[in-house]
Amino acid sequence: MQNKIENFKLNPLTDSKFISTALATYEQNGIKKDWEIVQAHDSVAILIYYKEHKSFILVKQFRPPVYLKNSDGMTVELCAGIVDKEHTLEQIAKEEIEEECGYDVPLEKLEKITSFHTSVGFAGSKQILYYVEVDESMKVADGGGVDGELIEVVHLPVTEAKALIYDESIAKTPGLMFAFMWWFEKHS
Repeated sequence: MQNKIENFKLNPLTDSKFISTALATYEQNGIKKDWEIVQAHDSVAILIYYKEHKSFILVKQFRPPVYLKNSDGMTVELCAGIVDKEHTLEQIAKEEIEEECGYDVPLEKLEKITSFHTSVGFAGSKQILYYVEVDESMKVADGGGVDGELIEVVHLPVTEAKALIYDESIAKTPGLMFAFMWWFEKHS
């Protein structure tokens, strides 16, 4: 995927669609405290296993906050999406799999692994983690996202997944690393 970033700058956030900031004030053991908080949507993430090729289907995409840290901004992640619709979590996961990766999976094939909180120091959003196995019969599109998203579908052989967990040169999410560890514990 060609990724040429130009004219990157930070501006004040005036009309937010997905997050809001707040100052929480409270008393803890009689001591007045405050804490800056980012309120953000919960999300779903899906570990997709491609049975015929013994590989995981992941997404690679540009993330502006990561760009601030590494001047590249590209991350390798699980297929994921925010919970911002009046659908079940499974319906949102199914929709994300088709939009980002191009597979139409039956709802009953989605297996919930667990849920956990992310960015606990400033956001505390919940992520619900799923697992699904796909095969070529479920392929309906190329994936790549919608509405101008630049998502590259990545096929990672299972034999390379453990190395990715510990490769610090590749920006990735803790959810991805946890999902791989779950898979190896369950399938090894």
